[in-house]
Formats: sequence, structure tokens, C-alpha cells
Amino acid sequence: MANVSLRDVMKVYDKKVVAVQKFNLEIADKEFIVLVGPSGCGKSTTLRMVAGLEDISSGEVYIGDRLVNKIAPKDRDVAMVFQNYALYPHMTVYENMAFALRLRKMNKQEIDTRVRNAAELLGITDLLDRRPKALSGGQRQRVAIGRAIVREPHVFLMDEPLSNLDAKLRNQMRAEIIKLRQRVNTTFIYVTHDQTEAMTLGDRIVIMKAGYVMQIGTPHQVFNQPENLFVAGFIGSPMMNFFNAELENNNGKYVVNYGGVAFDVAPHMQEILKKSKTESQVITLGVRPEHISIAEPGSANTISAVLDVCEMMGSEYYLHINLDGNDYVIRVQVVDLPEIYKNGFKMGEKISFTFKPELMHMFNPETEINLVYPGVSSAGLKNQ
Repeated sequence: MANVSLRDVMKVYDKKVVAVQKFNLEIADKEFIVLVGPSGCGKSTTLRMVAGLEDISSGEVYIGDRLVNKIAPKDRDVAMVFQNYALYPHMTVYENMAFALRLRKMNKQEIDTRVRNAAELLGITDLLDRRPKALSGGQRQRVAIGRAIVREPHVFLMDEPLSNLDAKLRNQMRAEIIKLRQRVNTTFIYVTHDQTEAMTLGDRIVIMKAGYVMQIGTPHQVFNQPENLFVAGFIGSPMMNFFNAELENNNGKYVVNYGGVAFDVAPHMQEILKKSKTESQVITLGVRPEHISIAEPGSANTISAVLDVCEMMGSEYYLHINLDGNDYVIRVQVVDLPEIYKNGFKMGEKISFTFKPELMHMFNPETEINLVYPGVSSAGLKNQ
């Protein structure tokens, strides 16, 4: 097994298009790292540079203690699972899985043992004599993963392996990958645009935008302590609501004023703001849909808005409201609703709500940095 180190890695196309901007990341042995971000953010390019499928414009990539910039892909001891499976159509499943081992001139008995062990692990033993065209999408993906497993690589690289599957099968395969990770117990670098995959699979998540790293952290950190507006809006479903508000410093006590209602800033945030000597200022207030509480009409210290759309999701509602010409979403559990709303909502009615102060986020509108959790990964924000 091996650790992976990327040091100031850049990718520039045609000497002018920068796809990846000075990417730095230390991946521990047996860690599961997920690179996530919108299309074109540089995540797949980064993965392909580790694999050796893309040249590195500058910087260094180490696998273990070995600098691999100039080492051919086949000699890096990595195995890659592609989005489109990349199976040989004229070969059986067994032959697809055994192919790389035969190129290594491994003896037949060892090849057979590895292939059958991997097939049993993935539940595809009964498919070994079939060809790819006779397999479903999920079965093809298992074969592609099995082909990587038999090589027993130092590092597994996965490039959006579930994106071609339907939602139900994607959920099933995500669970299979979690089980696989526990059994194989090696280093994984996984690329996806799906934040659910990132949050459920990764030990740490690298969030990227336009070639820059926006934040690196555990799922808990990127969800609860987003360092900037992009991360706050990207992680979470439905996405975080953003309000134009004011942070007021009243003789050392901070409150957030929105819609004429003052919300006391939580004690731990008060201390951070005091230490950084934060002054009164206009802020972008971030509140996740699930951190907004519905209140009885006319309650004190609440905000009122018109209900545009109500989505009943079974155990919870998604309430789309209009406030000052802007659309926001409130996600509320049915069991948490005031008695008046137990039987549902009416379109066009006014509803009252309030924020949970300890779960509010405050961002500088110009720099987009979180005032409480500024982090160190947001250097590229001003350049975008």
C-alpha cells in the first residue's frame, strides 16, 4: 500500500488554458479521498495526472516515496476504473479481468486464483463466461472494479464510476464500494460530481472549482464549517439559502440583523469574531433549509414570507418561499411542525419562520470567505 503526495501540481493546455492550479494534497496510506466539483473544475484531470494518462505541466506527484512524473502508467502500480467501464467487448468477463495479469506473464494458477477471488468478492462468479454485451450496467461496473482488484495495486483510481447508472443502482453500488474499501483496505482516489457520493464515501473531500481547491476536509467539516460561499452552496441538498443581512457589533456582543429581526450570534462564534476583531458590516447570511424553523403565525422574532410551492416528501416538506423577490427553501420534518400546519400548507399563504443562531453562517460578500471558519484553502476565490 502507499501514500500519495501532490505538490504544486499544475496542468496547462496549449500554454494558456490552466485546468489545474497548484494542487497540493497529502493522501495517507489506506485513505479514501474524494475529488468533487462541477464539470470542468479539474478533478478528472488531476486524477489522470496521478495515473500518468495526462502529462504534468509543473509540480511533483509521489506514490509512496517514488517520484512518478516521468514513469509510465503501467509502472506506477495504480489501477483505474473508468466512467465508461472500458471493457474489451470480444473478451469474456474472466478474460477481461485476467488480461493485465497475463501481460505481466503471471502463472496461470495465480491468475485463476486472483480472478476467482475478486469475482467472489464482487458477486460475479456466475458471470465469468459472459461477454460485456450480455451484462447490465451494474454488472459491467463490477467487472471493471474486479479488473482493478486483481492487480492488487498500491492505489485505486476511480473516475465517476457510477455516473452511468440509474439512481437505485447507484445507491446500491455506492454501498458496495464502501464494503469493498473495508475488504481491500488500500488507498482510494475517487472522482465524482455527486456530493452524496462524496459525503458518504470519503474520509476527506477535496472540493474544486475552476482548477482551484476550495476546501479540503472531512464530510463533517465541509458541511458544518464551509470556508467560503462556493463550498456552502455546493455541499447540501437542497442548497444553502443566502440572505443579505448585517452583522452588528454592539459593544463586543455580535448580533445578525435580517428583516428587522436581531439574532444573537452563538457563544462559540462570538469568541471567534472577538478574537479577529470583526467590525460591524454587511454580510451574506447562509442558512441551510433544514436549519430554519417554522413558527406559529404572529410569533415574536420571526420573519414572514409567502409560500409559493409546497413539496410533500413523506416525512418532511420542502417549502419554497418568496421574500423580497428572492426564492428560498425551508426543509422541515412533519413531526416538528406547529399544530396549525399538521394537515399541510396552502399555496399563497403567509408563513412565519426563524433561524437557529448556532447554525448560521456569515460570509464577507466581497471575498466570499466565512467570517467564522475562514480556512486556508480559498486562495483562488478572488481570481475567479
